[in-house]
Amino acid sequence: MIKIHEGDLKSDHRRFGVVVSKFNGEVTEKLLEGALAALRKHGVREKDIEIARVPGAFEIPLTAKRLAQSGAFHAVICLGAVIRGETSHFEHISRTMSQGISQVMLETGVPISLGVLTADTVEQAVQRADPKRFDRGGDAAKTALEMVGLLHHLK
Repeated sequence: MIKIHEGDLKSDHRRFGVVVSKFNGEVTEKLLEGALAALRKHGVREKDIEIARVPGAFEIPLTAKRLAQSGAFHAVICLGAVIRGETSHFEHISRTMSQGISQVMLETGVPISLGVLTADTVEQAVQRADPKRFDRGGDAAKTALEMVGLLHHLK
């Protein structure tokens, strides 16, 4: 018989760090709202959540690394929004940020959930961030919960 490992959405007094970009605040605050609601819904206590606000998406990986290396968190949730403009800046920031987050996860062994939206317009980003619509912040929080559970089972 094949053995299958899966995570779950149990909190079990696990601690979560949340890195949220202040840039595109209209979007990132909705992402944060969704993430916090999802964590609370699944039993994470407010005292087990810490938020680090960074200037923009470019600063997310370094801050996520600091939180992951601290040993204080079972997972880190990264929230931000990169919206396409008229130059190639969008591609550079998106690529650097996502590669940095991936690198942090692999180097530290701490689950890092990617809740950074990349969108063509502010309207698209707002819709995807809205907890009542697509709720990508809530999705990022549930991913973090599930990965913590999975890694716990794989020990």
